[in-house]
Amino acid sequence: MSRKSQAACGVGHLQAFIRACANLQPQQQLDNGDILLREPIGVCGLITPWNWPVNQIALKVLPALAVGCTSVLKPSELTPLSAILYAEILHEAGVPRGVFNLVNGEGPVAGAALSRHPGVDMMSFTGSTRAGIAVTKDSADTVKKITLELGGKSPNILFADADLEKAVKRGVFGCFYNSGQSCNAPTRMLVERSIYDKVLEIAKATGEGQQVGDPAQEGRHIGPVVSSLQYDRIQDLIHAGIAQGATLLVGGPGKPRGFDRGYYVRPTIFCDANNDMRIAREEIFGPVLTIIPFGDEDEAVRIANDTPYGLAAYVETADAGRAERVARKLRAGQVYINGKECGDGSPFGGYKLSGLGREGGLYGLEDFLEIKVVSRP
Repeated sequence: MSRKSQAACGVGHLQAFIRACANLQPQQQLDNGDILLREPIGVCGLITPWNWPVNQIALKVLPALAVGCTSVLKPSELTPLSAILYAEILHEAGVPRGVFNLVNGEGPVAGAALSRHPGVDMMSFTGSTRAGIAVTKDSADTVKKITLELGGKSPNILFADADLEKAVKRGVFGCFYNSGQSCNAPTRMLVERSIYDKVLEIAKATGEGQQVGDPAQEGRHIGPVVSSLQYDRIQDLIHAGIAQGATLLVGGPGKPRGFDRGYYVRPTIFCDANNDMRIAREEIFGPVLTIIPFGDEDEAVRIANDTPYGLAAYVETADAGRAERVARKLRAGQVYINGKECGDGSPFGGYKLSGLGREGGLYGLEDFLEIKVVSRP
């Protein structure tokens, strides 16, 4: 995972932006004869998170460079080394002094200073919704352009005609991937009632088979979560799930057997939950899955959309017509059908509290551009 996803995504995004540059039109004539110009917005403040550090750095630094902006990157204080390495790569590649700049520091200090600075023309932020709101407020006095890629509580809808063995395993492992620390993780599994018992059987076996281990070792195990603060928040939500009446299918509070040191979380699955519970509404950001039953397609869509977030959604069905119909009804920035991921270069971002703007490819370039219209005399 570290090599094929966390590191390789930087190369994938680079290649996608190179392709997108070939399709970007800096100047075009409108139907009314006016000339439309796309110009670099200026100095860009970039704030990136700890959970996918290279991914987010590439999605911000590369388009800013490509369209002619200068930038100041403030990475998460929890993952500074990825950003330092990226700065060294840019330096060795010959990026002129001052075009790319790196500043390390805490969000409320360095991040706030960037957001408030009158010399910064745009802020591009990825992280929690809470912090995204803070960046927005800090930027308001200087009326900066803002793009935000924030949290999610993504539904994963399993219909009765899906390939259950593959769909359930994919859903469980997808939730646990990166120790559950991905904004687009499928953390709410919505299951048609006619297959509910069978899904629970497969989910239980899959969850119990998820290994936890040293992240420095090769293997398909998951490692610890990022910090004591994150560990405590996950534990609080696991306790809340139990207190609010959800059934604990796999895992539970505390650390896995044999892991007394480190912020290791037991891979956990709740079932018999409803969408009003905290575990169904709040972004847990840990290896915790919530399973909720539904009756028909309309109810599945209603539950899926009943969330303040709208980053991603997943649909598992053998009916291509249903897959397209449901995808159109879901209020989410990306919809993944039967495990098929969207490729590098497709726009990534969300509805509602999941953010503003899109990252990646052509749409990611356009977020760093201003539009100017010139009349033809």
